[in-house]
Parts: sequence; C-alpha cells; structure tokens
Amino acid sequence: MPKQKTHKGLSKRVKVTASGKVKHKRSFGGHLMSSKNAKRRRKIGSSSTMSPAMAKTAKIKLCK
Repeated sequence: MPKQKTHKGLSKRVKVTASGKVKHKRSFGGHLMSSKNAKRRRKIGSSSTMSPAMAKTAKIKLCK
C-alpha cells in the first residue's frame, strides 16, 4: 500500500507543537479592521490552538 501524502494546503496553515497541540492563525483578520475594536484586533492578531476534535483530523491529514 502506498504512503499517505501530507495535505499541503493544511501544512502551510498550521503547525504542530512539541506537546502535540495544533496552532493556527485566527480568522477575521484579513481586512475591515477599522470597524473592529482594539481588544478584538489584538485577539485576532494572536495565534490559537485547535479544539481536540479538529486537531485529531488535522494530524491525520498532516501524517503526524
């Protein structure tokens, strides 16, 4: 049986940490930032971790 290929689109968007969590960039940060308040803009700027259920499928697609 052939080897499982890494999902290249996902590998460019997420990073698996040493502890096994999956880090990703938050959504809603592309444009129209002037209408969002400062607290929301700061939160959007930081990265976050995926929920355990989503991280499980992401790791399968990343072959990790």
